[in-house]
Amino acid sequence: MALHFRGVVLPDGRERDLWVVNGRVRTRPAPDATTVSDRGYLVPGLVDAHCHVGVGPSGPVDLAEAEEQAIADRDSGVLLIRDCGSPLDTRPLQERLDLPRIIRAGRHIARPRRYIRYLGVDLEDPALLPAAVAEQAAQGDGWVKLVGDWIDRTQGPAADLAPLWPDDVLAEAVRVAHEAGARVTAHVFGEDALPGLLAAGIDCIEHGTGLTDDTIAEMASRGTALVPTLINIENFPSIADSADRFPTYAAHMRDLHARVRDTIGRAVEAGVPVYAGTDAGGGIKHGRIVDEILALREVGMSAEQAIGAASWAARRWLGWPTLDDGDPADFVVYDTDPRDDLKVLREPARIVLRGRVVR
Repeated sequence: MALHFRGVVLPDGRERDLWVVNGRVRTRPAPDATTVSDRGYLVPGLVDAHCHVGVGPSGPVDLAEAEEQAIADRDSGVLLIRDCGSPLDTRPLQERLDLPRIIRAGRHIARPRRYIRYLGVDLEDPALLPAAVAEQAAQGDGWVKLVGDWIDRTQGPAADLAPLWPDDVLAEAVRVAHEAGARVTAHVFGEDALPGLLAAGIDCIEHGTGLTDDTIAEMASRGTALVPTLINIENFPSIADSADRFPTYAAHMRDLHARVRDTIGRAVEAGVPVYAGTDAGGGIKHGRIVDEILALREVGMSAEQAIGAASWAARRWLGWPTLDDGDPADFVVYDTDPRDDLKVLREPARIVLRGRVVR
């Protein structure tokens, strides 16, 4: 059955008619189409570009709980997820017509005791990183996730955030990923890991709270993407409070938190491509993409830029289309213009996924 929608289509801002036929957008009238909505604002399906379907507050979850996570994301308007590392094989969820599309990154690659337990692949020998990257590239959907820095507790009370990988190993690992057709991203909180990752040609930085003027300029010149996960950075003070045995690390985390708005704001101003990701899973509940959009507005993005960072711009970055003729019919309808009030995004009037009205 063909469906008909009329409204202002973002980002071009023109009022248009769209028809949905066999799961795809059509711009020519479809006979006997049922009109679902004849007013409002049509936004390409929202994107959570840093999400962990399959991870809960206590670590890995089963497939049933992962399904509930994906439903929570979908109901917030997120129809495309870049799953930024998960210990769970979520391919069965990719087959579900009622769940968001998921781009999987395989498992995090870390070193023993240098990341959250049970989530990643731990390498005793850092020289094994290129081989591990090749394995995860083969298991994922075009992305590989590295842990770039983490607290090094072997240093005792002086422990702080420190890089996990030698620069030459990183360069080889990124080369291996690119030859396999995969892009590479890395978790990075601090400053020290960034130069090596950027020199290696990494495609994206997650969090980026330790960015400096030099590394911001490097990212801007290379076109390296940044997904700052601002709502997760709000957890830094509580992380610091729980790390009283490591005062240097705790002070560093508090400092990174205190200047995060300025740090990410300077990256936006410099032209670094910035996209919206919640870091859902673990300490962040699923379904909070609108909170991240609001946070991006607060660090200096315009309302339209912030929506785009979680919609049309993010979709293009990830290789997915928007709302042109023949594109997959994944979009959200809002009664009023979200560019005038971002909180409108909390109340979708209709959610269309794979050409079906799912809400």
